[in-house]
Amino acid sequence: MSKNNLLIVWSNGNKDLANKFPLLYSSVILERRYWKKAHLMLWGPSIKLVKKDKDIRKKLLEIQATGVKMSACIVCVEDYKAIKKLKKLNIRIEHTGELLTKALKSQKWSVMNI
Repeated sequence: MSKNNLLIVWSNGNKDLANKFPLLYSSVILERRYWKKAHLMLWGPSIKLVKKDKDIRKKLLEIQATGVKMSACIVCVEDYKAIKKLKKLNIRIEHTGELLTKALKSQKWSVMNI
């Protein structure tokens, strides 16, 4: 069985890193058919970066338009007081540990942590 789906766990708050890897890669992975499904999970300081940076928010909307699904850790979103910003981006706010655990145990998903 081949793993055709990718879960990217983005937990770093560095803007340069965000633009050069998880956001750049996420923006092309479905149109280039690297993966059948892709999900970008925001966790920790990445949420703080999204809250404060308009360019990052714009990039996330562009990535979603390619079909990449997104979610964010509810605990982190509440800690950073970022609920309104993420809801405007249509990012699911939830207990992300459940999705992460399922993906880690799955034979269909690869998981990448940044």
